[in-house]
Amino acid sequence: MKGWWGRILRVNLTTGEVKVQEYPEEVAKKFIGGRGLAAWILWNEVKGVDPLSPENKLVFAAGPFNGLPTPSGGKLVVAAKSPLTGGYGDGNLGTMASVHLRRAGYDALVVEGKAKKPVYIYIEDDNVSILSAEGLWGKGTFETERELKKIHGKNVGILSIGPAGENLVKFAVVMSQEGRAAGRPGMGAVMGSKKLKAVVIKGSKDIPVADKEELKKLSGEAYNDILNAPGYPFWKRQGTMAAVEWTNENSALPTRNFSDGSFEFARSIDGYTMEGMKVKQRGCPYCNMPCGNVVLDAEGQESELDYENVALLGANLGIGKLNEVAVLNRIADDMGMDTISLGGVIGFVMEAKEKGLIKDDEAPEFGDFKKAKELALNIAYRRTELGNFAAEGVKRMAEKLGDDSFAMHVKGLEVSGYNCFIYPAMALAYGTSSIGAHHKEAWVIAWEIGTAPIEGEQAKKVEYKITYDPVKAEKVVELQRLRGGLFEMLTACRLPWVEIGLSLEYYPKLLKAITGVTYTWDDLYKAADRIYALIRAYWVREFNGNWGREMDYPPKRWFNEGLKSGPYKGQHLDREKYDALLSEYYRIRGWDERGIPTKETLKKLDLDFVIPELEKVTKLS
Repeated sequence: MKGWWGRILRVNLTTGEVKVQEYPEEVAKKFIGGRGLAAWILWNEVKGVDPLSPENKLVFAAGPFNGLPTPSGGKLVVAAKSPLTGGYGDGNLGTMASVHLRRAGYDALVVEGKAKKPVYIYIEDDNVSILSAEGLWGKGTFETERELKKIHGKNVGILSIGPAGENLVKFAVVMSQEGRAAGRPGMGAVMGSKKLKAVVIKGSKDIPVADKEELKKLSGEAYNDILNAPGYPFWKRQGTMAAVEWTNENSALPTRNFSDGSFEFARSIDGYTMEGMKVKQRGCPYCNMPCGNVVLDAEGQESELDYENVALLGANLGIGKLNEVAVLNRIADDMGMDTISLGGVIGFVMEAKEKGLIKDDEAPEFGDFKKAKELALNIAYRRTELGNFAAEGVKRMAEKLGDDSFAMHVKGLEVSGYNCFIYPAMALAYGTSSIGAHHKEAWVIAWEIGTAPIEGEQAKKVEYKITYDPVKAEKVVELQRLRGGLFEMLTACRLPWVEIGLSLEYYPKLLKAITGVTYTWDDLYKAADRIYALIRAYWVREFNGNWGREMDYPPKRWFNEGLKSGPYKGQHLDREKYDALLSEYYRIRGWDERGIPTKETLKKLDLDFVIPELEKVTKLS
């Protein structure tokens, strides 16, 4: 094979066994890599297990773009059965570990079993060791990475967990490079459950490529297009932080646990304020449009900011000082917690206290930075009753309190940075995301509004009106095919296309230059649909067939309450109209009215092997 190694490295921490599995070329061509390869592995190997048991498997999956000079192609997918949601869980991060994994001769690493004592895995090409990490256990991710680089040199890729992963916080993530995170649905907790502190990778092999000259030529052109894009200068200044002002203006900024869409102190936490505080920028491997804006926080330490963590740890908590928000963000990164879910969890606690459902003195009120900081640390270490409670995530907290009217999650995953009282397409994107309420697979809100954050000061003002046109379902599917399918399989960052307008036509051309395989857009869309259907089948199987369309509904708040302020005050989503939009989504996907792929669809997508498994738990249409 060209472009793929066709090799999966397997490390069993229970037995200490290390082996290399070769997988068929047909699988590579159908699932391409990254999320596709991870979903294929989990479907075949992780069935009906406790997510925090040794039987769960942690998959680090690369794609054909990784380890090669492709536009922002330094990503890596981390996947497992989720301890937060109970379904399929994954995330991607930019990391040198993706480069080194591929250069070591593997398309994926699968970690199985559980070590008796803390360990880390060291991979140097074909030489793989399981080494003691007892001296690293308990350390934050920043110190862990620095210590491992002292031992193994700076030219390595490192993935690690912090105390949150060690203590099995349900939304713990895998960290790299002091600010890159992956696996919102608890991939860090899965890693911690295996007593795996870190993975260190060093590769030196040449990746087999079909046409090196064409790859070099296409990549050079793409990188040049990015640098010369009209939006590039403003992107370099603010990156995703431009979205703070934009969401606030459009009543979409999560404010005080998503109870409102605009924040009175938004100006104090936006991209312009960040520009004045910025001390450096960080990017992922092979990226020439870095999005990591590093500021000095209120404690004088570096913190890497982007829109999502500022929205959820700032406006969503009623905290209007960016240097204080930066402290919470740094703590989350160092402890190895997802910033989005942390903001969702603390916001839920704040409102629960306001409603009298939580009476603990430790619980912060909206705007209380000091107590929010204390709670964040107590969650990471599970060292107080409230910290331990909040470490379980919003869904479980709401169930225990007996009130889910203000629980902002879908399928157990906390909602990311877009408040959707008036945005049915974005609400549908959250409802149908393959991991729960995450924006990365269909960031449809810019299309729905008609403007985009990166237009910055030149952003055109449009008159927005809530509509439930069926085209909104079509757009969500289209974006999922691209963002949650194509980019997750390659595995590459979507920002050059989304933010700078890099032509999509580069991607199939680059894929051909790497693999020698010609993919039409129909082929790529079919591959994306295949992965979505397989992941949905995984959810249904793991929920033992207890599945219905209500699993694809957004939070109740968006239906039952209205915006509290702004030009759209009092407006909210209509449940019946949303339901009609959801039915249209199912129709386009070839899923039944429960949201389960039909037999015909599974066969059309070459997923015949899924049918017998699903029929054990439910009747297929």
